[in-house]
Amino acid sequence: MKYLVDINGERLTVELDGGHATIDAERVEVSLSAIPGTPVRLVRIGEQIHRVVARRGGERGRWQLDLDGARLEVEALDERMRAIKDLTAAAAVSSGPAPLVAPMPGLVVRVAVSVGDVVSAGQGLAVIEAMKMETELRASSAGVVTAIRVTPGEAVNKGAVLIELAAP
Repeated sequence: MKYLVDINGERLTVELDGGHATIDAERVEVSLSAIPGTPVRLVRIGEQIHRVVARRGGERGRWQLDLDGARLEVEALDERMRAIKDLTAAAAVSSGPAPLVAPMPGLVVRVAVSVGDVVSAGQGLAVIEAMKMETELRASSAGVVTAIRVTPGEAVNKGAVLIELAAP
């Protein structure tokens, strides 16, 4: 079985074949054995023996390893799962913070930021009034205000861009 293993940001290709592993084109003998009554496993890679305690992470294939006293964040996925995860991540990449848009038609009551302001996620940017109720509109992510497209007192339609943001 072939795995792509990310260890602290470095990717290795590991292919397991019985008592052998090929790690980035180097074939070595490997074995794994438990120490009874403990969470510790002994891992032999070639002539080296390591003590490992593995804890599952929050996602499939993610592990936190204590390896000879050092903590490592590891993700080990087979080729198929790695390809799916990489494709999903590529599709989810954003080009920057989303602009603030009017969620409904209304009247701009106030704008709380200026061009050049650095804003944080959840920060109030503007207030609109619709059906005699004021609604504070907040930033969905951190960013820098690059343009303000409305002024207080202006009527806006649903979906109108009110404030544009760029990555901080």
